[in-house]
Amino acid sequence: MKFIDLHCDTIDRLIAEESDNKLRCNFHSVDIEKLKKGDCLAQTFALYVDIDEQKQPYNHCMKMANKFHEEIKLNNDLISLATNYDEIIENNRNSKISALLAIEEGAVLEGNIDNLQKFYDLGVRMMTLTWNHENEIGYPHIKPEYKEKGLKKFGIEVVEKMNELGMIVDVSHLSDAGFYDVSKISKKPFIATHSNSRTITNHSRNLTDEMIKILANSGGVTGINFCSAFIGDTPMTMIKDMVSHIKHIKNIGGIDVVALGSDFDGIGCKVEINDVSEMGKLALQLEKEGFTNEEIEKIYYKNALRVIKDVM
Repeated sequence: MKFIDLHCDTIDRLIAEESDNKLRCNFHSVDIEKLKKGDCLAQTFALYVDIDEQKQPYNHCMKMANKFHEEIKLNNDLISLATNYDEIIENNRNSKISALLAIEEGAVLEGNIDNLQKFYDLGVRMMTLTWNHENEIGYPHIKPEYKEKGLKKFGIEVVEKMNELGMIVDVSHLSDAGFYDVSKISKKPFIATHSNSRTITNHSRNLTDEMIKILANSGGVTGINFCSAFIGDTPMTMIKDMVSHIKHIKNIGGIDVVALGSDFDGIGCKVEINDVSEMGKLALQLEKEGFTNEEIEKIYYKNALRVIKDVM
């Protein structure tokens, strides 16, 4: 079955190695050959920056964006950049996977709204407002004292500008108060690219039931994250635990709010779904658990595609 994955960190892996390990074929969880085998419709590639390690986040993110474009150009027989719904449909018609470009860490803007336009011009269409550090936009989930701290003035400006440009606002990693600020400010659907249910697994990276309802009412989605810390109580991420999260999120927010956000190549644990070539394993389990084909298609790609069409 076709799928859209809303988050992976593969470009960071390729940049870190600077070896012959390329996007077409590598030893990681995501490469073009695995995406083809898994019948991928669109894969989102995050430009992930840790500002503790990168003192010039804008420059490092630009370096990553250039690496992404270089790899897409080298493999344009199989994959093409997509910046909107029509381009995804066109790429699929041409038997090509769509590559969506995202940023994971709003600090790459370095507090300058003009930099958002520069990244937009390079094809970036989603941005995770924070990673695990406070930045000019707001606060992450990582410290309890950040829970009640929302978006800063620049963060409000960024959300409004993203709405204007047609970029999807991503609230994964954001503080609870930041989530609620986005829900009030954004005039377009917003998403959590890789977050699960906090009721099922009590972790601050996951969404509360109230958040799931708000997200659903906005027309947004949450992408099921495959990291064991956010999904179950075993070192290896089990498909049955993924299904538990999906069932709960569906019960709280409806089937239209569930999507996929693997976080492949950004997570250290083993996963029962070894890589993107095996994405079909989850669909088989969902079918066994009584999900209809239409519901599975919504989870796998239709819900994400709807948000892309609405926002981009």
